[in-house]
Amino acid sequence: EAVEWPLKYPDLFQQAKAKPPKGILLSGPPGTGKTLVAKALANEGEVNFISVKGPELMSKYIGESERGVREVFRKAKQASPCILFFDEFDSLVPERGLGRDSQATERVISQFLTELDGLEELKGVLVLAATNRKDLIDSAILRPGRFDFVMEFPLPDEKARLEIFRVHIQGKPLASDLDMQSLAQETEGLAGSDIEAICREASLIAIRESIQSGPHDGKLEISQKYFKMAMDWLKRQKGE
Repeated sequence: EAVEWPLKYPDLFQQAKAKPPKGILLSGPPGTGKTLVAKALANEGEVNFISVKGPELMSKYIGESERGVREVFRKAKQASPCILFFDEFDSLVPERGLGRDSQATERVISQFLTELDGLEELKGVLVLAATNRKDLIDSAILRPGRFDFVMEFPLPDEKARLEIFRVHIQGKPLASDLDMQSLAQETEGLAGSDIEAICREASLIAIRESIQSGPHDGKLEISQKYFKMAMDWLKRQKGE
C-alpha cells in the first residue's frame, strides 16, 4: 500500500487530501533481500525503477556529489511513475560530524533534503533506500515527513532458511542422503544470499569431484557432504 498506491492512484490521494510517504527505508543485514524486494515492488507496481549505489555519487571534487544527487532526482521525475532506489544509503547520508570531510557530507545531505522536501513536489516518485546500518544515517533524514516507513529485514529463522534451501536446490540432482532440515539448523545466522552461495558451491564441488575422479557414467549427484564442504568454504570466505 505504501509503495504501490501512491504511484498508481495519485488522484485518490489528491481527493483525500492525503500526502503519500516520500521515502521508505529498508533496513537489515547484508544479503537479506532488500534490493530484490525493491525491484519486485517496482515490477508489481508496473512503474519505472532507477537504482543508485550511495558510494557511486560520492566524489572528491567539490560540487560533484551534489550535482549527482540532483541528476538522479531529475531522471526519476522524468521517468515517473518511478521508484528511485538508493543502495548503501548510509554511505551517502551519514550522521554529520562523524566523518573526516564533514563539510562535504553537510552539502550532500542538504542537497538530498532539498530534493526530498523541495518546492517542486516529487509527483509520481517514491524514494526507497536500503541500509545495513540504520544507526549511521543522519537523524534529519529519518524525521517524520521524509522516511516515514522503515521495513526491517531480519536474518531468516530456521523455517525460512529451510524454504530458501528448497528454492535454491530445485531441479538439482540431489543424493538420497540429503537432509535439508539439518542444513537449515546448521546455518543459523546466515542470510538468504549465503544459503544461495552454499547451494551454488555444493554443485561446483560435486562437478569438480566428478571430473577429478576420472571416467564416469555421466551421472551426477549432490550429496550431503558437498553441502557440508560448501558451508566450510563459506566460513573461510567470511574469515570465520
